[in-house]
Amino acid sequence: MRVLPSLFVLLLLASPALAQATRPATVVDAATQKVIDGALKFLASKQSPGGSWSGNNNSHQAAITAYVVNAFLAAGNLPGEGPHGKTVQRGVDFLLDCVRPDGYIAAPTGENNMYGHGIATIVLGETYGLTQDQRMRPALERAIRLIVQTQNKEGGWRYRPRVEDADISVTVLQVTALRVAKNSGIDVPQRTLDRAVAYVRSCFDERSGGFTYQPRGGAPGFARTCAAIYSLQVLGFYDDPMVLRGSQFAIDNFDKQNEWFTYGNFYGAPAQYMIGGERWDRWYLTFRDKMLPLAQRSGDTVFWRPLEGGNGQNDTFATAVYVTVLAIPYQYLPIYQR
Repeated sequence: MRVLPSLFVLLLLASPALAQATRPATVVDAATQKVIDGALKFLASKQSPGGSWSGNNNSHQAAITAYVVNAFLAAGNLPGEGPHGKTVQRGVDFLLDCVRPDGYIAAPTGENNMYGHGIATIVLGETYGLTQDQRMRPALERAIRLIVQTQNKEGGWRYRPRVEDADISVTVLQVTALRVAKNSGIDVPQRTLDRAVAYVRSCFDERSGGFTYQPRGGAPGFARTCAAIYSLQVLGFYDDPMVLRGSQFAIDNFDKQNEWFTYGNFYGAPAQYMIGGERWDRWYLTFRDKMLPLAQRSGDTVFWRPLEGGNGQNDTFATAVYVTVLAIPYQYLPIYQR
């Protein structure tokens, strides 16, 4: 396994919303390590013979496979390396097989959309960046080209792989994929990135400090705000006033509702990690202390049921996301670094 050094030194004021948490060094302690190990065993046990994972009713194969592979990467496993190296290799191979000639990543069965394309491109890009496996580059270049070609006039993306309207939840995945690819040496037009920044900014709600689902409409929410501030950070705007206000909004709304809690934390946790200091410490410790007691155990495996209790999510997806968040202190994923 390889360790990537932390570059996060910004210290910010603690939030009163999470004042119950103490502030020891944010590390993966022994109890959390045991839970992560059990959860990875659970995820490995759910892999299909073809290398994939899926949602309810065999849906969203490409997306769920990517989320699970991302969890293994976050815990230090690479294709052919680490305790789950073979599992990761089979998952990556499945994703590569899903890259169509036009670059769209879609599984042969189950639902497909730009959510799945985005997260699959992110994972392929992270894997390529970590391994420099050159057989992955042509597929990654095609996937990135499709993202560039489907950006709408406002600078965002929507469900289908074509130019239409946009929303923040689909846009964040494409933005992250573009940044991962750029970090890995893939050409990404600067104009595409600049337009994406403009779109994310257009979703900011000045009054609350949160972000809306689409520009000029709707109420700000926890998950959409997490997605937006993470988008701005991966595009290089780490200390932007919108990021800091959105960070506070997310902290203040962390535990007010469980709807989209899993999805929100997939972005909110690394966003707070990149801010660093007490905001990150308190977020991580609050998340850990909330989730460890909710872990389900079966033999030597551990899993979670989605905290939302539905929204089309299943135990595999929830477990993958919660492991990814708990493993952030390992510092294995380059995209979480400033």
